[in-house]
Amino acid sequence: MIHYDDDDDINTMTMLEFIDDIQRLGLGYHFKEDITRALYKILNNNAGQRTYQSLHFTALSFRLLRQYGFEISQDVFSRFTDGNGSFKAWLCEDVKGMLSLYEASYFSFEGESLLDEGLAFSTIYLKNLSGANVTKGLAEQVSHALELPLHHRMQRLEARWHIEAYSKRPDAIKCYLKLRNEILTRCNWVDMGLAKKLSFIKDRLMECFFWSVGIVSEPQQSHVRKGLTKVAALVTTIDDVYDVCGTLDELELFTSAVERWDIKAVENLPDYMKLCFLALYNTVNEMVYDTLKKQGENALPYVTKSAPEVQRGETANSISCMTGGSMNVSEEFAREYISNMVQNSWKKLNKDGASGSPFTEQFVQAARNLARISQCVYQYGDWHGAPDTRAKNRILSVIIDPIRMVVSH
Repeated sequence: MIHYDDDDDINTMTMLEFIDDIQRLGLGYHFKEDITRALYKILNNNAGQRTYQSLHFTALSFRLLRQYGFEISQDVFSRFTDGNGSFKAWLCEDVKGMLSLYEASYFSFEGESLLDEGLAFSTIYLKNLSGANVTKGLAEQVSHALELPLHHRMQRLEARWHIEAYSKRPDAIKCYLKLRNEILTRCNWVDMGLAKKLSFIKDRLMECFFWSVGIVSEPQQSHVRKGLTKVAALVTTIDDVYDVCGTLDELELFTSAVERWDIKAVENLPDYMKLCFLALYNTVNEMVYDTLKKQGENALPYVTKSAPEVQRGETANSISCMTGGSMNVSEEFAREYISNMVQNSWKKLNKDGASGSPFTEQFVQAARNLARISQCVYQYGDWHGAPDTRAKNRILSVIIDPIRMVVSH
């Protein structure tokens, strides 16, 4: 239970960092109502005191408030800028504040130029940071953030990293580390057995489960993870059917069967396709049944309409499409263009998670997490189709390997 009252001895800065630690350790959902109440009081109690707040305080409170859907304007950073709208040079004396500004800038909406300026300003500074006046722990945080900002990271993998970093701190709270360690070891597994029957498909069950953990990581959502793992495994299998094994005539039969969603159509398929179709048919119908029973909603028209979307042949990636064909641009330009598209998409996701959004909180969070796990899987190549050692180590660290904690005191 998090307590925050006006008469508490714990000051607001301590409370903000306390909430940040809980969130980074992956324990936020345990204290959601308490965190929301605390942030609401912080927002109201400090509305007229921003003149006296540091850059670190302002940026951290801004990030947490936006993360939890509170309305807060980018104008809170205005007092840190000069008459031309540029951030003041003396801010570079505060490394912690610059790192907080960097992380906060990734919660911007479209058109928020002040936060765009804050991101550019803090990024340049942090990339050129000298290690002379920075502790080892802070330097590690900066390097970690520059690789990928907190807002874009897979939360469960980030929790694993933060546990190890947090355990080295002299102010680490042991009970939180023990609680997080228990949660990380509670994984719910599923095995569809398709890879054992179809030798030509990629056995990516572990990677599929990793995707599901990235989208929904709370222990109580094991049924959701199982469903997502099955869907990901089916998509991987059918992708291989289209890319590796199926002839054109066979693929036309399979496509027709899926589009008609007709169990009788299985009679016309070759044996290996019968297994794929029945796995798809039974899994989808089971999920539709569970949804109807628990939620009272018939999802069959939607999922059967979406099913043919998983079928494709070999396709060029976005970079090659831009560098070749009618656009004929350089690879550097193409990568920059795609990067900007990704950043703009994140700004739209940020806006959809703000107060007044027509979407449910669970839907917005799942959408954000899907973007995060996609970034994680494809950050250094195709970790799903061809996982390398780095990918395998990341997956093992989240799903299999125990956490070894050494708490300093």
